[in-house]
Amino acid sequence: MEGGPNIQETETSTTDESPPKGCLNFFSHPKGNGHRFVALIFMCFLSFGSYFCYDNPASLQDHIKSDLNLTETQYTLLYSLYSWPNVVLNFVGGFLIDRVFGIRLGSNIYVGLTLIGQIAFASGALFNQYWLMLVGRFIFGIGGESLTVAQNNYAVLWFKGKELNMVFGLQLSFARVGSTVNFLVMEQLYNYVNDQNSNVKQVLGIVLFLAGTTCLFSLICSLVMGGLDKRAERILRRNENATGEVVKLTDVKDFKPTFWLVCVICVLYYCAIFPFITIAKGFFHERFHKSNEDANTISSIVYIISGVSSPILGLIIDKTGMNIFWICFGVCATIGSHILLGFTMLNPYVGIVLMGISYSCLASSLWPLVSLIIPDYQLGTAYGFAGAIQNLGLAIISIITGVIVDNYGYQAIELFFIGSLACALAATIVLFVIDKSRNGTLNMTPGNRLQHEQSTLAAAVLERERLLASESSNNIAGSNSDWHIRNR
Repeated sequence: MEGGPNIQETETSTTDESPPKGCLNFFSHPKGNGHRFVALIFMCFLSFGSYFCYDNPASLQDHIKSDLNLTETQYTLLYSLYSWPNVVLNFVGGFLIDRVFGIRLGSNIYVGLTLIGQIAFASGALFNQYWLMLVGRFIFGIGGESLTVAQNNYAVLWFKGKELNMVFGLQLSFARVGSTVNFLVMEQLYNYVNDQNSNVKQVLGIVLFLAGTTCLFSLICSLVMGGLDKRAERILRRNENATGEVVKLTDVKDFKPTFWLVCVICVLYYCAIFPFITIAKGFFHERFHKSNEDANTISSIVYIISGVSSPILGLIIDKTGMNIFWICFGVCATIGSHILLGFTMLNPYVGIVLMGISYSCLASSLWPLVSLIIPDYQLGTAYGFAGAIQNLGLAIISIITGVIVDNYGYQAIELFFIGSLACALAATIVLFVIDKSRNGTLNMTPGNRLQHEQSTLAAAVLERERLLASESSNNIAGSNSDWHIRNR
């Protein structure tokens, strides 16, 4: 935690011991690097299905509109019905993980919801029932966003204090792989099914059902991950809430100012990334006179670059620490990328590659800060609330982006994005100042952070022993009082 570990960390410190040595323990003991690597594989695939299926409508946009005779408004509603409910439901989903389900059951439930939602979505397409497609996207959204919260909790539980930044980067990488694979294969899959099926009206539904197998795969990974985590809990005698403290929805008002600054940075930064990607095809077509195919290729580079660079940058941040410095670097580099794209005629590949690298850098350094600020038993609620704020910001900024582009053009929207990033940079500086003034650990190197936590832990133990000794002496004095002597 910021400024030192909480009592929960002192109670579970025995789990931080090194695992028994030996090749067998390397793969079988929950603290062995080999075993944790196996768990990481299943952890990363938890959200693969949800990210793959999330952009199914985008990769099949023309077919969805033509096969089902949908208007542009009806088509975009498939995305709106995913985003808007999660302004609230994402927060509730994180709270349920902390208070009701736990990580294992919560993960299984949320992956199951993505599968059910995708089945309903595909069924609606198969039987030409638009309302059922909307219901499916709504259910899918409830599961998909809350699943990300569960995945973050797993990462903190298994990798906190070790390779956490790299793990967050790797999770981001797998998420972007899911999105990228969707754009690469769905069009070809549709054409293949169309060639094999004489009933054109059934093709879209069949293709979406096939896409849903990725959600089934993620559900299997969730069940396996739950088994690994249950075994680790038994072997390590791990108590995820040793203090017995119970999370409440009202705890949000007591979250530290540094958490709220992390949320502000998140919203201001992501609002200059994802809304830009949604308009990138038209942007590159108009400003750089690229063909539709080339514009799509350039737009996808952000995801491709982040998929490759996120785990590498995460590992570097694990070794160097100083998360706030890396956040600042990511924001500044993204400002540079928008300046290059919006106000120079330099090859757009330069700006978009820079954006992909800086996006990976920020994501790998920003999200792990939550685990340093918020107590472990509140992490699900915290990540859920951060996700809810992010969804709200993206939903609003997406509307504003469309209005600005329609009325003022693409250079105006670039100025808007740069202004948003400038505010994110200011919030990052404020975060650094507040953390520095409170002797916080957010921008320390790993060695300094460990030394700080050990000294704080030692001070807490000494204080506890002093209080116990004082209480013991008071009890002895009380037992020899006049009242005790007369009434023995």
